[in-house]
Amino acid sequence: MVAVVVVVAAAGLLRWRRPAWYWLTFGALVATVRVLFRYASVMEACGLTVPPSRWRLALARMTNRPAPESRPPRILRLRPTRTGLVLRLKLQPGQDAFDVAAATDRLRHSFGVYGVTSRELRSGVVEVRMTGYDVLQRVQMPAPAETRPMRIPVALREDGAVHYRDYRAVPHGLTLGATESGKSVYQRNLVAGLAPHHVALVGIDCKQGVELFPLARRFSALADNPDTALDLLEALVGHMEEVYQLIRAEQRISVAVPDAEIAADIWDLREDLRPVPVVVLVDEVAELALFASKEEEKRRDRIITALVRLAQLGRAAGIYLEICGQRFGSELGKGITMLRAQLTGRTAHRVNDETSANMAFGDVSPDAVLAAIQIPTDTPGVAVTGDSTGGWARIRAPHTTLREAVNICNKHADRTPDVPALAAFRPALAPLPKARVPLSKTAPATA
Repeated sequence: MVAVVVVVAAAGLLRWRRPAWYWLTFGALVATVRVLFRYASVMEACGLTVPPSRWRLALARMTNRPAPESRPPRILRLRPTRTGLVLRLKLQPGQDAFDVAAATDRLRHSFGVYGVTSRELRSGVVEVRMTGYDVLQRVQMPAPAETRPMRIPVALREDGAVHYRDYRAVPHGLTLGATESGKSVYQRNLVAGLAPHHVALVGIDCKQGVELFPLARRFSALADNPDTALDLLEALVGHMEEVYQLIRAEQRISVAVPDAEIAADIWDLREDLRPVPVVVLVDEVAELALFASKEEEKRRDRIITALVRLAQLGRAAGIYLEICGQRFGSELGKGITMLRAQLTGRTAHRVNDETSANMAFGDVSPDAVLAAIQIPTDTPGVAVTGDSTGGWARIRAPHTTLREAVNICNKHADRTPDVPALAAFRPALAPLPKARVPLSKTAPATA
């Protein structure tokens, strides 16, 4: 009896203080038993069953047996994870993946888990992911399981999966967020994740460089004012044109060349000829779009034109954009909506009004707009991410201090590539100080 009381007390303490440990020790087993025991009744209560087929009813009448019960989706696999359960279901004829998605909130209450999300894997097969606790309250990124070029883990999703920023799949992105919403921390995670990769980082920080210039040792080019940003963007456009000339020279299209060997972007070139990919981070896009005089308006039009050209044509040349700002809409002037249309990846932290959320997700999903508005102020770093397919999810990046990001960039400073077209914008930095030699307590021996 004493042992049972001790175990129950330990489980309660873990659930309160260390929910992740509780899940790994007790929660996963309890939730698995609960799901298997309640599955049939819960599916019937949630309207996820289908009546028996006609041949089964006819067979029951012929054999004088009771009428068969309604059938729920068949469980193909139930797999515990470090944050929850993954349930793979085979839908019955007549059921749809939207039926499961509409019942996720009722499934969450019925199975006693923290959250439930669903997605369709293929026709007739749906994956239901259940989280046993709030994984976004204390973000703990798992050890990296895979490494691909231009694909980095930046945050944790609400279903416990890792959120990746894949530049080859989603070349350009837009990140919105009010002050103190966690936008800067998300940007630091991007830079820290890209630092070990073979990529050139280009930064435009018109807040006098307070966000990106501490990370300057890993940047190939930096600009801290609109005038320098204009020259830098036009230099990038010239670099893009040179890359296209290289691709055109290496295509060698003839009847004897297979389709797979025809170069259409930098990733089709041989590794010894492939130019280094470039990621452009714009910290506050509104500072590039605002103007107060005719001269500033002409500069602004040239900046937006260069950004639009890079967004439309830069992907094949290995140039990727990360645009950040507090607001991003038509009030910033002509060309802004054209630029936004090219930014496929959307991430919105806490916003102050519905209009700001519509800027990010109005053309993606109405549900994502509502989710972005409902982010509380006491959870900085929580964001909603989505893309043009209409899918969206809540994420939270791990808290990375500026000191940690600076240390990572300094550690990988030797991987900073030299891009000839951007040499004029390379930050001039003093060499890193050498490590101090500890003093010896004893004097060295003399001959």
